[in-house]
Amino acid sequence: MKRTLLLIILLLCFTNKVHANELIITDKNMNETIRRDDFSLSLFDDIFVDREKLDVLLNRLEEQVYQPPTNAKFDDSWKLIPEKNGQTLDRINFKKFFYEFFYSDVSFEMKIPKKNVYPKVDSELLSDIRSNEIGSYVTYYRPSNKERSHNIKLAAEAINNVVVFPGENFSFNKVVGKRTKEKGYLRAPVIVRGELSEDIGGGICQVSSTLFNAVSLKGIEIVERYSHSRNVPYVPPGKDATVSWWGPDFIFRNEYSHPILIRAKAIDGKMIVRIFSSEHIRTHE
Repeated sequence: MKRTLLLIILLLCFTNKVHANELIITDKNMNETIRRDDFSLSLFDDIFVDREKLDVLLNRLEEQVYQPPTNAKFDDSWKLIPEKNGQTLDRINFKKFFYEFFYSDVSFEMKIPKKNVYPKVDSELLSDIRSNEIGSYVTYYRPSNKERSHNIKLAAEAINNVVVFPGENFSFNKVVGKRTKEKGYLRAPVIVRGELSEDIGGGICQVSSTLFNAVSLKGIEIVERYSHSRNVPYVPPGKDATVSWWGPDFIFRNEYSHPILIRAKAIDGKMIVRIFSSEHIRTHE
């Protein structure tokens, strides 16, 4: 009888140890339980939180709940598509709740605290910088070359509606990203060390070169620009800007007092880039 009673007491103690001091974190499509003991610094008799483990938890939760914001933009007919807020983990409030849980003797249940992530470009800003065209350039290509035309269109879509703020650098490689099959880029003619060859993404140098000529303005500083090793047919000699994911980039800085808006489109054999800004734009003296 005594032996049975002792076994019951031990079982109850073990059960309390497993289920006490737990934090149940809930969110849409997520339910996670963490134990207080897993975040204690054992060298200090469970008095302090292991901050490295807490940071790992915060980073993991942030990855799960993060939703990026969407910038406002114009469609092809200049209809304004409003911005959308994103969301992320509210790390400060989560830490406050976590420490309250850690230094208590009870279990808690909580929903993940979140906060809004606001887009960089909103409708008000776009409305202000759409009215004043400060630069433009057009180059031409053969639509019959389907692969090259396809690549030009993809790269043009990537830089379309990009807003560059005062003092900010625009990097063609960062904005367009790596040109891969997974992104839809096709093999097309490129110039490599002065020789005509074929590679994934062939044709996008026409987009970067058109952009270079469109932003050759008083308030734009060209930070990085390289010419091809031989003349290209779509721009005059010395007016091109070659780009490669593992090599040259085209980078410029907006030195104007206001943001600039890039509008780019490839249609009917024409690569068109137009640059817009506010009516009140000026250069820094």
